[in-house]
Parts: sequence; C-alpha cells; structure tokens
Amino acid sequence: MQLGAEILIESLRKENVRVIFGYPGGAALKIFDALKDATEIRTILVRHEQGAAHAANGYARASGKVGVCMATSGPGATNLVTGIATAYMDSIPIVAITGQVATSMVGTDAFQEVDITGITDPIVKHNYLVQEAGDIPRIIKEAFYIAQSGRPGPVLIDIPQDVTAAMAENIDCKKVDLRGYKPNINGHIRQIKQVIELIEKAERPLICAGGGVNSARATEELLYMVENAGIPVTTTMMGRGSISQDHPLALGMLGTYGLAAANMAVQACDLFIALGMRFGDRVTGATAKFAPHAKIVHIDIDAAEIGKNMRVDVPLVGDLKVVLGQLNKRLQAKENQPWRTEIAEIKAKYRAKDRPVVGSGKDEEGVTDDAISAADVIENLNQRLTDDCIVTTDVGQHQIWAAQKIRTNLPGKFISSGGLGTMGYGIPAAVGAQVACPDCNVYVITGDGSFQMGMPELGTALEQGLPLKIILINNQTLGMVKQLQDHYCQGRYSSTEFSKSPDFHHLALAFGALSLRVAKRQELAYKMEQFVQHRGMAIMEVVVPARENVYPIVLTGSGLDEMVGT
Repeated sequence: MQLGAEILIESLRKENVRVIFGYPGGAALKIFDALKDATEIRTILVRHEQGAAHAANGYARASGKVGVCMATSGPGATNLVTGIATAYMDSIPIVAITGQVATSMVGTDAFQEVDITGITDPIVKHNYLVQEAGDIPRIIKEAFYIAQSGRPGPVLIDIPQDVTAAMAENIDCKKVDLRGYKPNINGHIRQIKQVIELIEKAERPLICAGGGVNSARATEELLYMVENAGIPVTTTMMGRGSISQDHPLALGMLGTYGLAAANMAVQACDLFIALGMRFGDRVTGATAKFAPHAKIVHIDIDAAEIGKNMRVDVPLVGDLKVVLGQLNKRLQAKENQPWRTEIAEIKAKYRAKDRPVVGSGKDEEGVTDDAISAADVIENLNQRLTDDCIVTTDVGQHQIWAAQKIRTNLPGKFISSGGLGTMGYGIPAAVGAQVACPDCNVYVITGDGSFQMGMPELGTALEQGLPLKIILINNQTLGMVKQLQDHYCQGRYSSTEFSKSPDFHHLALAFGALSLRVAKRQELAYKMEQFVQHRGMAIMEVVVPARENVYPIVLTGSGLDEMVGT
C-alpha cells in the first residue's frame, strides 16, 4: 500500500518523466512532499505558475517529450490556464497536474477551490478529476498517451487533497484502451491515389509545411517529396524548421506577416498541398482570395481541421510521417523546371523587400542615421548561430522579425507562441528548452512589453544556473499594437506607448546576468560578440526606433498578394 501522492510520482517515473516545472501550495502538499524523495525526477521551482506551463511547453518542443507542470488548487490552477491554452492552440503535448480541495469540500466554495476541469475543458484534449488513489496509475498512463498521440495537446489531471493522502494498492497499468479514441494513422488509398494524380498533373504545385510536420517527425519524408517531385515549399510559423531555409526550394513563412515571395507563390500555384496546418487566419488572409487558381489538398491527423476554415478538394486524414511515406512510394520523379525558375525569380524580386521598414509610422524626433534596425539585430545574431542553437520568442513585432528571418534550420529550434500569441512566453519557454537541451545555446528574442510579463522566470534561470541569452528589443512601445493603430486607427495611439520603463540594465544585474545596452549601430557587432561569447546568462537591450514597423503585412479583407509594404 502507498499514499496516493507516492503512487502519482511512481506513475510519472514509469512514463520516463525526469523534469517537473511547478509551484507548491496547500492542496498539493503531499505531492511535493513525495517529490522530495524522488531522486530520478528534477523538480524546478518556477516563479509563477504560468511560467511552469510555458516552461513545460518549451521543454516538450525542444526535447520531443511530454512536458509536465504542476500547481496547487484555486489561483495556482487558474494561473496555468493561459499556458495550457497556448499549448492547445499549438498542439504541444503537456500534462498539467493540479491539487484540489478535498473531495468532501468540492462544490462548497472552499478556500482556494475552483472548478479547473470545467474551466479548462475547451482548451485541453482531455481532463480528469481523480476520485480514488487506486485510479492514478491508469489515469497517468492514459493522460500521457492522449497528450502525445494523434494530434498532440495538453491534458489536465486534478487531484483532490484527500486522494493524495489516501492509501491504496499501486497496481501498474500496462496498456491503454480508450473507446472512441483511435487516431487514424494510415491515409486512405483512394485519397492517396487522388493526391498522386493531382501532383502529376500540376504545373505549379506548392507545399505548405505546418507544425504537424515537426510533431510527426516527418521532416525527412517532406524533404524527399520536395526534392523528388521538385515542389517548392512554404511554412507556417509553427512549421519553421521542417525544411532548411537555405534549401533552393524553400520560400519561408507565408501569411499575413509572411514573406512576400512565399505569399506570391501561394497566389500563383495551381496545387496547394497543406501538411499539418489549420488554415488559420494569420496564414490565409481573406480565405475567398487564398490560392485562387489552386486545387487544395489537406493532409492532417485531425479530421476536424479538414474543411473547417478552407474549401478542400482532396481531404486526407492520417499521421504525416506515414502518409508522406505512402505518397513518396508512389510519386514519380519530376523536375517542374519552369515553375522552379519562376520561384527563383519571385524570390529574387522580393528578397530586398522582406525586411523591417523605418519611417512607416509617425515621424519620431531625435532618430539619427546610426539608429539600429531590428533587421540589423537579426542579421548580426544570424552570423553567430549554429544549427544546434535554439531560439524562443515572445509575441509582437520582434516575433515576426524573428519568424521571417532568424536562421534556424532544424525542427524544435524555433519556439514561439503561434496560435494564441502569448506575451510573456519567451523567457519561460527558454527555461524549459535549456533544461531539455543543456548543451545547446538558447536565445530569447523579446520586446520591452513582453519582457516585463516574462521576467519573473529570470529568477528560475538564476537559481538553475541556466545560461540564457536574452535580446531585449526596446522600442518604448507595444510595437505590434501600435502598428495596427497605424493601419486601423489612423495613427491614434492609445495605451501603447511607455512613458516610463524600468532600468533594464539594473534588472539584468539583479538577476545575476551580464548586462549590455546597444543604442548605436556601430556598437552592435562588438556587443553582440560579447553577448554570444558570455558563458552565463546575458541580457542585451537594443534600442530601436518606435516607428519601425513589420512589413510586408496583409490587412484585413485582403488576399496574400495584396500586401502593404512591398
């Protein structure tokens, strides 16, 4: 017989959990007490529960394993919600474990009671309220299976305080059998043949690799299809890393903040092959104007996504690694030389236009010729990145500049909040990524707004000795919202400009980091080298003009070929 908390920890150990990001509290006391003796599991005390969920997210994306976070009941549990929603929107496998008030107190509005299973129901693949300690082995086995099978995503397990303190027999759960949950793996042969026929007939085929390619570990199969059939490829933000940006057939990220060449290729293609993507609005622009000349093939593990946002000519449900393997076995080699030549011309035409633009908003007094562009920052960092480097971002203009141009050519190396667009994500996600990959250099690209949301986890990085490298692009404003106000509010800025900001230099010092500040272009290369070479945590604040905007951009109601800024 064992305590429920001990059964929980033993069950996690059997799922090969080696790291938990958590924050304790009254309803989770027994769980954290049991973790004290769990020498095989590293418990990392975060500074805010939301940071725990984001760290588990970054850990999962960098390692390919399920990330685990833990909190107490009430506010501890609700502080996880934004991180759970972030993982849900981006299909990231995490398991969130929360303490709960005793079963006899559930529904009484007890101290720190909240219905976390009800709150999270729309943003998880599944959740559990544990009623008996003896159920824990089965629930843990099921939760990890659900989180990482099919379309990955978060699972929440809520465990009442008396369940963790109850004695029960620890009966090992050997297998999972969930009625009604049988993810389809193999593509239907009839649809496979239809896709092959469309590829063979197409003169201007185009692939879009979404996050599902990385989740399915299908990058080798993607590369074979691209090269064997001569098909150019774009990516979504979540699909970054599925193909090297240096590949001659790679066009980069498409969408409302995508690269001009990628967007123009979409509008010119006659076959659009969507791999593991949602056709979200940030990808398509106006759906009625998206790929107007193309037949559309949509391949995804989640049947609910197919046809939800975009008309589809051939739907194909299955695991991308398996389905691409099925297609590659039947696909004949093809040159597509005229289309490839056209793609090369499109890339050459728009290459110079895919960079930040200064002077796009209101004029700013005091901007001099030696002012730094965000493009300068990205280009300087790119010169020093190696393939094993990991880059996380927060959300805003800096995120788009990074997504467009940062040099990351392998899956799991570019980590950003795509679907939910969560400010405060970058630093805790970097904590998780660095824990997962201690020998990799992990960089954070953040803004002055996002930094102030995520900076509590600098305390976690300090305590854990994590050598994070944080680039803080400071434009004294909420840049992305300001840019939207440029376009949609006639430049009337409301609640987007910081009249006062913290002294980031002394904040960095307070967290034991090397502190650098760059305000002139001629200083950038020298200080970037200092920053990169430093062995411990480093924070480099780079001052850029507030009027620098992200371009190209596709405004509401426009097609991808109706970009502003080209």
